Amino acid sequence: MALQSDTPRLVLASASASRRAVLSAAGLRFDVRTADVDETRLKHTARSEHADAATAAVRLADAKAASVAAAEPDAVVIGADQILVCNGAWFDKPDDLAAARTHLETLRGRAHILATAVVCRHGGRRVWQHVAEPRLVMRRFSYGFLDAYLAMEGGHVLGSVGAYRLEGPGAHLFSRVEGEHTAILGLPLLPLLEFLRRSGVLLG
Repeated sequence: MALQSDTPRLVLASASASRRAVLSAAGLRFDVRTADVDETRLKHTARSEHADAATAAVRLADAKAASVAAAEPDAVVIGADQILVCNGAWFDKPDDLAAARTHLETLRGRAHILATAVVCRHGGRRVWQHVAEPRLVMRRFSYGFLDAYLAMEGGHVLGSVGAYRLEGPGAHLFSRVEGEHTAILGLPLLPLLEFLRRSGVLLG
């Protein structure tokens, strides 16, 4: 017997491999559609309005969901976004390995927050949202370790705002992690599953 109803369909408005893996591991059936959103402009607007990272993450997640929902009016569309904040600074995904090194050198020995938002849209409107803010403390690793880590991970570090995959070798970077693991990966799963149960998408 399936845990998920046949309708409405689920659509993930994200190209993130980590988010796909989280939903797949939970046994959900879903399609993937890439959202067409100018994230840089939305973040710049949020900063100019003095919005905090959680608010900006919700706006970005909703914009992604709305972009896909316009072509998927009958589906429950899941949008998500994540902003890393350290000492008041917001971090984007690094453009190259040199930028990834700078990220990690800045985060080394410090705590940071991952403002992680998920938004669901259905029938042309936003029907649910949630924000998680896991806190991670990066240890004071050596520069020899940093060289070895970047050589091992290569281009994988470019897919994360923090230049790490906690589900992979990035775990070696940390001394403490607080918060739901899936939220750190970019999609707070337990609150999302609860919403989908309340909505009848999943069995209660």
